[in-house]
Amino acid sequence: MNQDSYSSDQPTGQDPLLLLKTLQLLWTKQELGKLKEEIRRGFARLEDPLAGLLAMLESSSDWKGKGHSLGYCITTELQLWIKTHPAVPQSGTKLKKLQARVLGMLSQCPANLLDPLISIYQLHTADRNCLLEHVSHLYLQGNYKEAAILSIKLKLQPDQDVEKMCTPLLLQDKANLVEDYVAEYPELQRKLLQTLDKWCDLSFNIRDITRPYQGLSRYKPEKFNRRMLSKLVFRLLERFNVDPALCPNVINQRHLRTLNYLFYKRFVEKTMTEENWADHIQSTVGENRWLQGQLVQSLLRHCDARGAARWALHCRVPPEMLPQAVAEELQKLHIQGRVEEVTKPDNYEASKKKDYYQLPISRENIHFLQTWEETLQCWEKVLQPGQVVGVDMEWKPSFGMVGKPRVALLQLALKDEVFLLDLPQLLKQAEAEGEKEKLPHFIQMLYSDTAITKLGYGMSGDLSSLAATCSGLKDTEKQIKGVVDLLAVDKQLQWGKDSRKVDGLSPEHSHEERGVRQPEKGLSLLVQHVLGKPLDKTEQLSNWEKRPLREEQILYAASDAYCLLEIYERLCKDPESFGLGSDLTDSLVGKQSKKPRAQKQLNKQETPSPSGQECQGPRTEPSGPPAPISPREFSVVCDNMLQGLGRYLRCLGVDVQLLDNEDDHRKAAEIARQEGRVILTSGLPYQTLRSQVGEGRCFSVNCSEKAKEQALQVLKHFNVQVSLSDIFSRCQVCNCNKYLKVSRETMRQLVESSRQASGEHSAGCPGSQSCDVTVPICDTAQPGCAPHGEQAEGVEQCRAAAVLAGDTVLQVAAIPPRVLDRDELTHFYCCTCCGKVFWEGSHFGRVVSQFQDVLVVSGNTQSVYELS
Repeated sequence: MNQDSYSSDQPTGQDPLLLLKTLQLLWTKQELGKLKEEIRRGFARLEDPLAGLLAMLESSSDWKGKGHSLGYCITTELQLWIKTHPAVPQSGTKLKKLQARVLGMLSQCPANLLDPLISIYQLHTADRNCLLEHVSHLYLQGNYKEAAILSIKLKLQPDQDVEKMCTPLLLQDKANLVEDYVAEYPELQRKLLQTLDKWCDLSFNIRDITRPYQGLSRYKPEKFNRRMLSKLVFRLLERFNVDPALCPNVINQRHLRTLNYLFYKRFVEKTMTEENWADHIQSTVGENRWLQGQLVQSLLRHCDARGAARWALHCRVPPEMLPQAVAEELQKLHIQGRVEEVTKPDNYEASKKKDYYQLPISRENIHFLQTWEETLQCWEKVLQPGQVVGVDMEWKPSFGMVGKPRVALLQLALKDEVFLLDLPQLLKQAEAEGEKEKLPHFIQMLYSDTAITKLGYGMSGDLSSLAATCSGLKDTEKQIKGVVDLLAVDKQLQWGKDSRKVDGLSPEHSHEERGVRQPEKGLSLLVQHVLGKPLDKTEQLSNWEKRPLREEQILYAASDAYCLLEIYERLCKDPESFGLGSDLTDSLVGKQSKKPRAQKQLNKQETPSPSGQECQGPRTEPSGPPAPISPREFSVVCDNMLQGLGRYLRCLGVDVQLLDNEDDHRKAAEIARQEGRVILTSGLPYQTLRSQVGEGRCFSVNCSEKAKEQALQVLKHFNVQVSLSDIFSRCQVCNCNKYLKVSRETMRQLVESSRQASGEHSAGCPGSQSCDVTVPICDTAQPGCAPHGEQAEGVEQCRAAAVLAGDTVLQVAAIPPRVLDRDELTHFYCCTCCGKVFWEGSHFGRVVSQFQDVLVVSGNTQSVYELS
């Protein structure tokens, strides 16, 4: 008879505690093979293996810790052994007693023991009231996490109060566990969302929720607020595909933020046309009475009564909601029998065109395609060997609402004409004809053909949106060949002194005319550098789903794609003048054809990373580490909980955009798509953000680590190789990479002048008064190197401060007097954007020592500056 068989003629009644001592000895000696064999033999000799396991666990404590333990090994071996001995499992009264003993142990069990014990002792068959009573006991003891996990394992949620179970978990910042708790129960998902939405009502007092839990351990009040709850609501809506109408408070608040943003773009920044603005206002407000009331209040803050009346009429705001002055103006408009055209163009809109890139082809060569007959003609021209095609896409801005952006317009530019494909209409027509694979087939042919050069800017984000638009295109990014992403080229370019002209607006336009205009960036800045003028981006935030498209939208869309052709042609003709290699064409196309594999590796964030972080990502085998890049080729956007990480990366020369504390996490995805940046985030936002950008363009760092360790993790993951010349090549405060070199004597004069002016102000002179000292800006992003531009010597004295051309005030008051007396210091370096002053010092050495693991040693050992 087999020694391992379980039958009545085998020796019975062995003491399980004696067996435990034998197993402990083998465990200590790490003889795992003998250990498992002895476990199986021991169970065969025990009269009641299930009771024996409980006796061993109850007399030992090693299994209570995390990780692999002897108790875990014994339990899992018993689970396997039972499968070959079906007579072992108990039933009836005896099993119920064992189940009662197990329940007493589960609250102390590590996660890896829960499932084996539940399976061995058949807890799913236990009395449900008994299980609920046990979970309730855990809850009343304050073991909220353990109660929730056990409820999930035993599927008890339908018999529990979802608000009661989830509230303390949210107070302890355990939103992931809350999601798991409701994951399999649509009705509980709806109840939870309604509860969260109720808490987000502005009239609701959140303290009413937190008051009963004042003594809660691990309570994180800073993480429990309407903003956090609102983000969680949107996350749940998207994950569980629930109708957003279930959460009116959260949706209204998000629409209100959109409304405020649109007013800022139109009336403060002045970068949105009236037509564009009106489209978004109408789609945002709709027939919602509360939002209509908010719209009226905003109109009164930015317009006079007549202007507010015009817009109220245009947006169909009910007259009873209008203040008396606005209602009277509205009545006058009706009496006059005419309504002034709301969307008449601004004078500035008409006059500014000469300052921007102009499309060199005629209007009749721009084709808007809505039928498959027209599109077939486009295919024949585009799918020609040797063709060079500029590719761009447009979609309606989401303004942080639920769902991924869906492409509304696909632009394909050839040398003599541009095709604008109405994707929603073409997909609808193809589906009606039973040929929904038509469009995916064409696009895949285009992207996979090595004989056709495809030009784009930030193609990863475009392809991600394309995949969200049509499921048949979800693998397109893995198949692309013969592509040139000019965003990657942009990062290689070495700009000369003309890079100062980043404003993109001619001097004759006053500050008042342009509003708070932001400097050019992204593709617009590249167009300015290569072709002389920036793109006009006023239509960028258009409603691209509305039909018909306005003429301004058509010209904008065509320009966005066609400019790629002109940039590529200019760079290929004279690459060396832009700091590129002479074999530009071959190197660019060859490099880009390998891009998908590199990106797949970039996104490989699987179970536990070296830092102990657990990330999720595609489970694909790595094809090798990503190619090494320099910090100048690496640009990121840091989520608002990673500002410390962002400053460290800036310190090492990485181009970093930081989200403000009040920014929604989704803004990171918008910046990443527009500027081709990698998103750095942590925790809950990771899953949402990674779905909105291309593969490998979102990375989750370990939020439990310090900022320095996070920076090392990011640099190693993306294979960013930092040289000494990269350290402090960017201002840690504002991210600028241009410095003004000022001699020590000149700086001494500025410091003394600033102190004298400060004394005068304290004696009664106006504190805001200062004279502008025009200081030429130097374009260097190379720390420690002499600036390329003219040096600022003999700067005049002024009443309060030195002011650069551009109204940047040098922060000379922050320089300690003793620093100016150091003989080894010959120059200071001033950030041309924020005025921060740097000098060579010991901070450089500290940074080198902290990041020596990722530093690439080269001949350039120049020191740079220490923060003032």
